Amino acid sequence: MTAPWAEWDHIVKIDPDKTLVEGETFEDVCATGTDALEIGGTTGMTEEKMARVVEATTAYDIPVYIEPSNVGAVVHRNGLDGYLVPVVFNAGDMFWVTGAHKEWARLDKNIDWDSTFTEAYIVLNPDSSVATYTDADCDIDADEVAAYAEVAEQLFGQRIIYVEYSGTFGDSEIVRAAADSVEAASVFYGGGIRDYDAAYEMGRHADTVIVGDLVHDEGVDAVRETVEGANDAKSESTDDV
Repeated sequence: MTAPWAEWDHIVKIDPDKTLVEGETFEDVCATGTDALEIGGTTGMTEEKMARVVEATTAYDIPVYIEPSNVGAVVHRNGLDGYLVPVVFNAGDMFWVTGAHKEWARLDKNIDWDSTFTEAYIVLNPDSSVATYTDADCDIDADEVAAYAEVAEQLFGQRIIYVEYSGTFGDSEIVRAAADSVEAASVFYGGGIRDYDAAYEMGRHADTVIVGDLVHDEGVDAVRETVEGANDAKSESTDDV
């Protein structure tokens, strides 16, 4: 079965704990040309906030997935395409490897497992909220990131490797190392994508580029620019094959 994300070059991640730019709507976000929406955040997540954003975004013709950070923020709604669940491979706190997931399964009897997929996170910004929450070991080099990616795919069957710099622009050589180490898994990149050039650079190595803060800080015109960068990078890499 083809993975839902197989053709995604770009994702917008919407944080339910943040607002959109004044005067902009979720319809505007969906019209940027992005391939999918992920709804989630590290802090301030509640079921009420999540439900509000899910209800608003599933009204449009675009894939919408929840990226849950805790069981209390998970909602089940018609029109929702599924769940992309982080598993933080370099977490120091094992709760973020299996513990949070066990609690979800224990407390939520309505999980649609057929629409639930995991993301093998490798967290690399030590100053980010996700690094703090997960006690991630971010002091790792390209070889170690590549090894994490290989282990995630080959030993744990992960189909998404998520290189996460969360709020800062990362090292494209590290992203390339992760991409070179996997055979069939898709590499997602997130962190500091704020313009065409950044999206293009990371899109040359990652299968999918993700923007998050940008939609809340600068709005849909800036997001649209990153969509163009990611699409152009993918188009040129395809032409080179």
